[in-house]
Amino acid sequence: MAKLLAWACFRNEGWGNLSPRPHYPSMPKYPKGETPLEEGPEASALFSVIGMSCSACAGSVEKAVKRLPGIREAIVDVLNNRAQVFFYPSFVNEETIREAIEDAGFEAALLRDAMNDRSFQVCRVQIKGLTCTSCCSTVESALQAIQGVLKAQVALATEEAQVHYNPNVVTYNQILEAVINTGFEATLISSSEELSKIDLHVEGEVTDHSMELMKSSLGALPGVLGVDISSELNKITVSYKPDVTGPRNFIHVIEETGDGNLKAKIFPEEGGQRDSHRREEIKQYYRSFLWSLVFTVPVFLTSMVLMYVPGIKNALDAKLVNMLTVGEVARWVLTTPVQFILGWRFYHGSYKSLRRGSANMDVLVALGTNAAYFYSVYTLVRAAISRDFEGNDFFETSAMLISFILLGKYLEILAKGKTSNAIAKLMNLTPDTAILLSLDGDGNVVGEEEIDSRLVQKNDVIKVIPGAKVASDGFVMWGQSHVNESMITGEARPVAKRKGDAVIGGTVNENGVLHVKATRVGSESALSQIVRLVESAQMAKAPVHKFADRISKYFVPLVIFLSFTTWLAWFLAAKFHAYPKSWIPSSMDSFELALQFGISVMVIACPCALGLATPTAVMVGTGVGASQGVLIKGGQALESAHKVDCIVFDKTGTLTVGKPVIVSTRLLTKMVIREFYELVAAAEVNSEHPLAKAIVEYAKKFRDEENPSWPEARDFVSITGHGVKATVHNKEIIVGNKSLLADHNIAIPAVAEDILAEAEKMAQTGILVSINGQVAGVLAVSDPLKPGAQEVISILKSMKITSIMVTGDNLGTASSIAREVGIENVIAEAKPEQKAEKVKHLQASGHTVAMVGDGINDSPALVAADVGMAIGAGTDIAIEAADIVLMKSNLEDVITAIDLSRKTFSRIRLNYFWALGYNLLGIPIAAGALFPSTGFRLPPWIAGAAMAASSVSVVCCSLLLKYYKRPRKLDSLEIRGIRIDSSPPHN
Repeated sequence: MAKLLAWACFRNEGWGNLSPRPHYPSMPKYPKGETPLEEGPEASALFSVIGMSCSACAGSVEKAVKRLPGIREAIVDVLNNRAQVFFYPSFVNEETIREAIEDAGFEAALLRDAMNDRSFQVCRVQIKGLTCTSCCSTVESALQAIQGVLKAQVALATEEAQVHYNPNVVTYNQILEAVINTGFEATLISSSEELSKIDLHVEGEVTDHSMELMKSSLGALPGVLGVDISSELNKITVSYKPDVTGPRNFIHVIEETGDGNLKAKIFPEEGGQRDSHRREEIKQYYRSFLWSLVFTVPVFLTSMVLMYVPGIKNALDAKLVNMLTVGEVARWVLTTPVQFILGWRFYHGSYKSLRRGSANMDVLVALGTNAAYFYSVYTLVRAAISRDFEGNDFFETSAMLISFILLGKYLEILAKGKTSNAIAKLMNLTPDTAILLSLDGDGNVVGEEEIDSRLVQKNDVIKVIPGAKVASDGFVMWGQSHVNESMITGEARPVAKRKGDAVIGGTVNENGVLHVKATRVGSESALSQIVRLVESAQMAKAPVHKFADRISKYFVPLVIFLSFTTWLAWFLAAKFHAYPKSWIPSSMDSFELALQFGISVMVIACPCALGLATPTAVMVGTGVGASQGVLIKGGQALESAHKVDCIVFDKTGTLTVGKPVIVSTRLLTKMVIREFYELVAAAEVNSEHPLAKAIVEYAKKFRDEENPSWPEARDFVSITGHGVKATVHNKEIIVGNKSLLADHNIAIPAVAEDILAEAEKMAQTGILVSINGQVAGVLAVSDPLKPGAQEVISILKSMKITSIMVTGDNLGTASSIAREVGIENVIAEAKPEQKAEKVKHLQASGHTVAMVGDGINDSPALVAADVGMAIGAGTDIAIEAADIVLMKSNLEDVITAIDLSRKTFSRIRLNYFWALGYNLLGIPIAAGALFPSTGFRLPPWIAGAAMAASSVSVVCCSLLLKYYKRPRKLDSLEIRGIRIDSSPPHN
């Protein structure tokens, strides 16, 4: 069916050109490195959308917009009647988007003109006090309401916000103030405004005068954009152009200003705010839990254990005033610090939540513990003023409830911290120090110095010894070695590096010594870009998370209502004798029994588990992907990838290597292959043709030198479309196709004809080599399939995924490659913009489509696909058109990306199943659903422990993704080699 669809859609696209291919085929219309259709800068537009009443309406608007070409993302806010659209202006404009919304049945108006994304900055804010998705929604709404804020995302799992804003309209300080006004603490983690900023700490006798002097001296340096000082912290912040200057220059100026009495170093807290905040939060909860145990354990013992020890029981039951006993007073004294000091955070969180018109978990905890505590205080007062009152206190309920919730929060934060281990590991790849080389005017090394790696500047030459990490991105100026890049790209085997080769900061040099010239340092490095991409991905919400957002708005009010209804139902049931008195435990009356049920309902309900179900799985999944060289740009990409049932592959550079190489050599005379290639390379080295370059590159394998010099070629002639002719070592060398040899009256033997015909069948280009008028050999040149391509397509079939090849090449070559790789559906001679149309046709037929390309000529199709995968990106990870960036050129990473997305989404489903199941079962049990038939009653402190455990279990369930292993089928892929047959044929 898919094949018929492909034929039906594309039957008029020039498939009839079946003419024989020349032996020197023309290059593709759009060669690698040239983009025929520039996508241009990304832009955004904000629309008001009138007429939306529910999530279904929002979905209709989003679907209508995303059908348009060039749409990267559409975010529809049904509550505020707005739609934020990110798009590429070269494909679509604001008016077209507005019309698409109106065609969907809604009124639309442009609120904010589209703006180049470069005019916007991005800042990341640490937010302290987030407990559930309701908190996140409140902060997001407050940020979105700020004029100049383009987009705001708040992640519960990381307790961070990522805000896109226009610095000409709003500053990040105003953004922080808006967060604080909602009742949370806010700290700036980073801002793209600060990508070329550095904080320096000045040590020594620092005065206000010296600080001002340093400020003016630094401001006079070329390339310095601004200097800010903080005399209280002895801190200087410098904004600069990294192409012109760098931190070592700043330190030198500071130390010169102080006449040697001052020292400067990079501010110790640089980049550590987020980790220090998390560590401090963990310590706070740990200390609070331990202190709560100091008070709660005695309360538990006096109320549930010591009362059964005869001697101690009498002491506890001793009367102080009227019916007030020693035990009751002791429990009150011990519980009060737990309730109001250690439990203060819940009061504080409740106040902030209620002040902004919402309710969160803190409200539930505060209400539940207050009900238990103040009812117990009431019983104490009644006992003190009455001679016959016999009430029971619930101080152990309040104290144990707070203790268990503190324990649960401690374990939850500890577990959530582990979800971001991938980022921590990436950040730790940078070495602490680097060896800086000093060069003279002739480029000779005259000295070396070990420096802090953060002080490396552009154009520095760094020495990398065996076993050391590369300090920054750059290229090799001298030396050769093998570098382990697995920690960055996932490439398992060490990569050979020679002069001119690029190296990545954070990778490990294995055997030789390298001199590396730094080209990208600090935040510009590939490692920093990967960290930012993964952080951004972990911030982005998956569409499925909207389910939790919708529930969170009503969850806490509903629980409070159910709690009150439970208490009232049991209390009225007792008043009207709806159940026998024998059901009431001897230690309490009907009011207390009803109160226990009500409190249990209130504290067992857990909105946190629902809120953490998606973001924790996305965090771990994207982190695991990054460790395998698969960079997934957020929850949207993860969710779409797990539904993919059709993959469209580009041919050149995706299924194939992307450049011509020699795949076989057949010598027809008794000749050493080294000598043969020396003559051929000498003749071809002066040609600029891609096939000539492939021959010369292959010939280097038979020479020991890195850049061998070839014999002189005299009388060199290049015949366009046919080949070359030259004289080397007094031998006439002709390299080209059959027509070239025929023009020179050179007979082509039958065996050579057979070899050419065989190459033709295999979509290879046959090249004849004549020496002194005789055919000496036949070369087969091809753009070969990538290793494992056939097996990858086979595995995709077993995963019920259809593979289609779309290429700009002619039908003959495309069909041959498709047959070899095992793809049945082929679309040939397609221009880049036509590839996007093919993708849309497949989507219209009901497929969820992934497009896999090299990101060069495929941008329109990558944007149009449900999931765009850019393969072989290396360190160029900022491919806007791609949803998933595959850093290696390995096709098996396509399978890894899809399999990982399926595993991650399965984990999200499991998390939701657990979180919903827990609440749907836990609340009725806490309300006493089992009590009439079994007598089972869930005490409030156990209900609180269960609530704490539910959040921890969801996070731990997500953490199991850290043990993800790619499908076993991928481990069996065979690496195909290049065949060389240097022996002459036997007659």
